[in-house]
Amino acid sequence: MKAFLKMMLAAALFCVPVTSVMAGDEAADTAKEAPGEIPEARQFKTSHSGTFNGKKIKYTAIAGDTHIKNEKGEVTASIFSIAYTKDDVKDPSSRPVTFFFNGGPGSASLWLHMGVFGPKRIDVPSDATDAGAAPYKVEDNALSLLDVTDLVFIDPVGTGYSKAVGKGDGKDFWGINEDAKSVGDFIRKYVSDNKRWNSPKYVGGESYGTTRSAALVKELQEGYNSMALNGIILVSSILDFQTVDGHSADNPEPNIFFLPTFAATAWYHGKVDKTGRTFEGFVEEARQFALNDYMLAIFKGNRLSEAEKDAVLDKLSLYTGLKKSYLKKTRLWVNEFRFMAELLRDEGKVVGRLDSRYVGEEQDDAGETFSADPTGYAISAPYTAAVNDYMARDLQVEIDERYQVLSGQPGRSWNWKTSDGWTGGYPTLGPIVARGMRQNKDLRVYVANGYYDLATPFFATEQTFSQYGMDSSRVTMEYFDAGHMMYVHKPSLEKLANTVRQFIADGGK
Repeated sequence: MKAFLKMMLAAALFCVPVTSVMAGDEAADTAKEAPGEIPEARQFKTSHSGTFNGKKIKYTAIAGDTHIKNEKGEVTASIFSIAYTKDDVKDPSSRPVTFFFNGGPGSASLWLHMGVFGPKRIDVPSDATDAGAAPYKVEDNALSLLDVTDLVFIDPVGTGYSKAVGKGDGKDFWGINEDAKSVGDFIRKYVSDNKRWNSPKYVGGESYGTTRSAALVKELQEGYNSMALNGIILVSSILDFQTVDGHSADNPEPNIFFLPTFAATAWYHGKVDKTGRTFEGFVEEARQFALNDYMLAIFKGNRLSEAEKDAVLDKLSLYTGLKKSYLKKTRLWVNEFRFMAELLRDEGKVVGRLDSRYVGEEQDDAGETFSADPTGYAISAPYTAAVNDYMARDLQVEIDERYQVLSGQPGRSWNWKTSDGWTGGYPTLGPIVARGMRQNKDLRVYVANGYYDLATPFFATEQTFSQYGMDSSRVTMEYFDAGHMMYVHKPSLEKLANTVRQFIADGGK
């Protein structure tokens, strides 16, 4: 199980080919300066104006480094961030500040930054087709949240331009606890340096960034030097890892929690009978089958009678779009990687993991799974080009280093032990969020789920938020007709930006 987490979840945000995760990333060597070297913190400040949600806003952008120190006061890391603050705000308590990051672990924050929440955005095809080569369209983002909150996009150590320095080492920051500590230290320093202690505060992440958000609830809120959060924003949430690890032969749970996403995907690609059904109704049927007959069958195993097994196979084929003969060979267990290769095998295609609307072709049609995620190679290049061009031209960032969009190095070295004492099973952070809500009456949670997300399936997220004494009255759960990065789909982009905007606007007392 640990090997799976280190290899596969290292690319949880952006599914790079497994071979590259295993082989290593030479560029990740830049995550550490020469021994003992502490470079001067760089800062690039520019002034801008834009119209967001119909409101004209003048704002200042600061892109630069923040030095993080250990308990001895020694600088151990330099964390790069891009902050946008509205000009001429006299009362900080009237203006929220929201901290965003992406996942991986090992991803920089460009996806949420350039995809949905920042003042500029990259325009990629909404219909799940390849964006191709440059030039790309980077446009003013009228949907940015700058009308309701200041924004800080954080690149954790080993991503973007962030790195261990001085006596620090990358592994000092690569773990659930270690990462939350360094990002929490950054947030505390930002809040102190900018006199924002009395501002409403939100943290938000995507994919592993949701895990980080949960860990930050404990890191920031618990203890006598606490910082209470007004809300956390979880885009494509993963808090309980046992619900998604479909590669372990001793873990039956993912079979159950992926099934409704399989059903949504099969519906999208026309592999199920839609007669007399709606999409939402079909997905709900799959939920109920997964939670009842299928769950019972999975746990009964070889105690199932042949008649019981045959009945389950009929329904499993109905909801997945896979052939009954194939499902019989799997003994009812279907992990997401097999599903991605099998659903459109007769057409010589595979479906995407991050967004199963995307399709791709492989060298042959006999593979157990794909060699690379069609979602990844459809949109990686435009996002990489957009953030590099935007930083250089608009923000006037002059740094002679590679901006690490996604590195496998942190994930391969990740310490999966949680702050609540996990020592060898699956990381589970749902209880931390539930406890944080009990200890802070104002903490609210927004969760965005993509129907076609085969990395962090929505039914697994529903399971997490049905447990641990979660206060459902303070949890907003929304669904989108796209995948992991639902904002590549225009209608979902608008819905996500506007619902998060309202979530923050509703947070005032």
